[in-house]
Amino acid sequence: MTAVVEAEGPASSVELIEHAPAVSLALPDGIGRALAAGDIVDAAPDPYAPGRWSLRAGSKVGAVAVAAPEGGEPFTVRVRPKVPIARLFFLLGYSLDPQGAWRNGDVEVAEHRDLLPALAHAVERQVDRALRQGLLQGYRATEETALVVRGRILEAEQIRRRFGAMLPVEVAYDEFTTDIAENRILRTAVERLLRLPGVPRDVRRRLLHQRSRLADVRAIVRGQTTPDWQPTRLNARYHHALHLARTVLDGTSTEHAPGGLRIDGFLLDMNKLFEDFVTIALREAVRDSGHTARLQDPHHLDDAAAIRMKPDLVLYGPVGTPCAVADAKYKAEKRHGYPDTDLYQMLAYCTALGLPEGHLVYAKGNASHAAHRVRHAGIVIHQHALDLDQDPAGLLADIAAVAQRMTGP
Repeated sequence: MTAVVEAEGPASSVELIEHAPAVSLALPDGIGRALAAGDIVDAAPDPYAPGRWSLRAGSKVGAVAVAAPEGGEPFTVRVRPKVPIARLFFLLGYSLDPQGAWRNGDVEVAEHRDLLPALAHAVERQVDRALRQGLLQGYRATEETALVVRGRILEAEQIRRRFGAMLPVEVAYDEFTTDIAENRILRTAVERLLRLPGVPRDVRRRLLHQRSRLADVRAIVRGQTTPDWQPTRLNARYHHALHLARTVLDGTSTEHAPGGLRIDGFLLDMNKLFEDFVTIALREAVRDSGHTARLQDPHHLDDAAAIRMKPDLVLYGPVGTPCAVADAKYKAEKRHGYPDTDLYQMLAYCTALGLPEGHLVYAKGNASHAAHRVRHAGIVIHQHALDLDQDPAGLLADIAAVAQRMTGP
């Protein structure tokens, strides 16, 4: 039975903790329905107390604000992660760039209790470092209607649009400008952070300064595809800022809920973050072993290829055949152990891939390792538990131990 913490009177905000007991508070029905429909938190009306809603956070952490179209103070939901902020940022930084992941010492985030203030602070510091030598410039392919010829004439477009006319002319050229993909991504991330609830005043002031530095760069309009960028020697000083900025773009959203309510916020799914960290860290751990790791590797369970499956990581040996499989599970251990369904899923992976062993990697547990031999099959399923509260060196050492079991002696 879920414990419910009572909060009396109308509320303008609520602070929840990831996977903690539910909180009961007075809410307008429209806001409660918007939270439930937006897959933000588990929200349900209290059947015994009209006007009250039960809110419980799942694996998504961050902050969202629900505002009515007529204005007024929005209702804000903040969800704090269970892991320390500094550790969360290590997981995030390593997942984004394992070779050059910045650490908490590069951008001090441990002082923050909530994700969004820490993220806004980290993005602003990284953008500042990226722009210290000035804005990066590059060539951008441009097509436009002009009164003078520049670059080359688009003959087909000229004939289609202005047959027989000399001016204006349809031209295409490469423009050397600051309005390139890298700067556009940074500008858009700064803009979105400025609209989110819970960004500290001093960080907001510094973000406004960064926006002024990027004033000549176009922001990406919602609905447009985020432009691609390629890491090169020329944009090396932008790399950390771009990785974090992309996280902001992927996690922020603006939605219009029923009743004209507007939902603005940033949410980070801890399930996805843990999965990304485990699989990328395992891939790095086996890099020099002669094995190849493939993430989200597609396979089929049946001969007819009708039942699809996609393990988080499949390890291939030097001859190109599967030799190990792993799946990451961001789940708290229950009183009687981890869910049996995880074991059934891993058994299916091992059977389809023809492997004698499979590996499940969890975020928590009473024991660091357990092994189960399947009757009549001879398949061994390993369950590994990572302690996310330990320092990064210890966490990577535990990952290395898992990789050692997967690759063998």
